[in-house]
Amino acid sequence: MDWYSQESFCKDLPSVPNPEIGIVLVSGATRYIGGRLVPELIGRGYNVRVMVRSYFLEYEERWPDAKIIVADALKVSELKKALKGVSVAYYLIHSLLLGKKEFEQSDLQAVTNFRYIAEEQNLKRIIYLGALGNVETRLSDHLRSRINVAKILEQGKVPTTILQAAIIIGSGSASFEILENIVRNAPLYIIPPWANTLCQPISIRDVIKYLVGVLENSETTGKAFDIGGSDVLSYKDMIKIFARLLRKYRPFIPSPFSGINLYSYIISLITPVPAQVVSCLMEGVKNDVVVKEFEIKKHIEFQPIRFKVALLRALSREEHDKIATRWSDAYPPAHELAIKLAELNDPPKFISSYSLTTGKDAGALFRSYCQIGGKNGWFQNNWMWRLRGMIDRIFMGVGTSRGRRSATSLRVNDVLDFWRVEELIQDQKLLLRAEMRLPGKAWLEFNIENEGQENRLRVIAYFKPEGLPGFLYWYNFLPFHYFIFKNLLKQLCKRS
Repeated sequence: MDWYSQESFCKDLPSVPNPEIGIVLVSGATRYIGGRLVPELIGRGYNVRVMVRSYFLEYEERWPDAKIIVADALKVSELKKALKGVSVAYYLIHSLLLGKKEFEQSDLQAVTNFRYIAEEQNLKRIIYLGALGNVETRLSDHLRSRINVAKILEQGKVPTTILQAAIIIGSGSASFEILENIVRNAPLYIIPPWANTLCQPISIRDVIKYLVGVLENSETTGKAFDIGGSDVLSYKDMIKIFARLLRKYRPFIPSPFSGINLYSYIISLITPVPAQVVSCLMEGVKNDVVVKEFEIKKHIEFQPIRFKVALLRALSREEHDKIATRWSDAYPPAHELAIKLAELNDPPKFISSYSLTTGKDAGALFRSYCQIGGKNGWFQNNWMWRLRGMIDRIFMGVGTSRGRRSATSLRVNDVLDFWRVEELIQDQKLLLRAEMRLPGKAWLEFNIENEGQENRLRVIAYFKPEGLPGFLYWYNFLPFHYFIFKNLLKQLCKRS
């Protein structure tokens, strides 16, 4: 997708662009919010620096008018290079996807590093998107961590603008996909007591408007604002509205049981979002997350859209296959730092290769294998892929239900079921890296070799085992490779 042809969220924003402000750094740019913010800033003429943890050529193609810089917020030396010469920095980093045991400590370390280096580099301003939560009540670990991050930034010497939001609704957001899949897949709706907790959801387009608007309004410097949509709803209300939209008329059954951990696990099995993420998000349903003050409207005046409208627009983006960013872009959290096939010191221990010669055009073959996975399935033996994904989800892995961002296009770092795109060469090669739970590291490669009047379509499985379980895993699945990959090759040729 052409990132600069996507619909601009800020075209009716009342503020005026101010490119003279200097370099604007966006951290967390490869995640859901940051990936939507960068094109908006570039489109409004800003000098944008994009901070990523690992470099891919695809980033240059995605943001040709931005400068890409590699830095990890947990590494001070890298932060110094990233923040040098920067005027304003967006702090959109959070470690929620690490899971409950790790994210709080990682969040605090990253923001502490960022604050001190920002002071050292004399930044004029930091803009942070945090979470709504009443500090006078007992907060979930997730909400408490986000509020602590805001406090650390506020205590620094660099003036910080803080925006605090509840759940964000948009195509590709984790909250939207959880709600959508509950409504679509649950045979009935079990309503525990916490489903009556109040929330003020906000559309992704309104979040981006506020993020850009505070940059362009100097009066918001050094202040904190609550932001939210036009509706205050319970989680039960949200499900009811969504169910009516999708015409899923199923019974609502009240339940006295409030076990969030069990509900989180069950929800993770019927939605694309893994249990670790669902659990962190759902811990917050115990707390009302509602806008308490409306100061932001004095500085950035526009009418946020209603919850139902946000749902309709997100569904429309899905239907038209125009999802710009997705929660899975950042999950698993360390995928950007994962060892690539080309980076291995020694070649993988096991390699299994199958091929088929065909007269089909290379471009048609390439398009064919770039459409596997997601709702399209794997063209044959889908039950095997689904069974493997189901087993992975049961053991808290990513499974196949993550699907894919787009049904028709792929880019490097896209999720494809329990794989991630590691390398993509037009009309030649697709290399996928496994992200399911494995006793080793695995890759799956599709490539096309020209042989005169014909092309050879090849699929290659690579596996680097870890200990005896890795060897047993490989030899256990090896007999299935012939049937799976030979049939897959035939289907890829047929569908090209």
